[in-house]
Amino acid sequence: MKTKHLLSIASIYITLILISNITSTKIIELGGLTMDGGTLYFFAVYILGDVITEVYGFKKAKQIIWLGFFANILLAVSIIAIGALPPAADWTYQESYMNVLGLTPRIVVGSLLAYLAGSFSNAQIMHAMRNGKYLFVRTISSTLVGEGIDTLIFVTIAFYGVLPLETLIIIMISNYIIKCSGEILATPFTYLLVGKLKKSELKPEFAQV
Repeated sequence: MKTKHLLSIASIYITLILISNITSTKIIELGGLTMDGGTLYFFAVYILGDVITEVYGFKKAKQIIWLGFFANILLAVSIIAIGALPPAADWTYQESYMNVLGLTPRIVVGSLLAYLAGSFSNAQIMHAMRNGKYLFVRTISSTLVGEGIDTLIFVTIAFYGVLPLETLIIIMISNYIIKCSGEILATPFTYLLVGKLKKSELKPEFAQV
């Protein structure tokens, strides 16, 4: 099946996953909420996941979720391998490299498990509710479940033993609030993108997925 825009959307989807994993090494405070930096990007992954499932169907969504999974593995392996190589004699940033990216493999492991559990839950709920009348009910319902699973698994694996338990709980709550709020606030954009894609692809099977 040929599509006009699926490759571009999938590329953005996977890029956002990789960016969120790397930026998750920094804990930030924004608007009184403490979270990992990747949270600012990751809610967009769920939005695009909803769009892909809604427009192209559950089968395509599963394929792209798996592509994101293997891209994450490649990222983790690459960071570990480059970190293990001996630095050049005049390159004095090995410690800085490890301080910033040394946690990334652990973050990616947590992200891999959280990503699979959360993304498949999100896509499955979107697919199961595909005959529902209102798109926003499907996108928000799937996000509330998917992001909850994702946040619990990711924060526990990525930061348990590294950060105090109190901080972990605060990060979980903050991450969940930001991710779900982002999905809700982006609902008009989701409607617009889904509508334009269904018209642009010009395929009858996309009229109602």
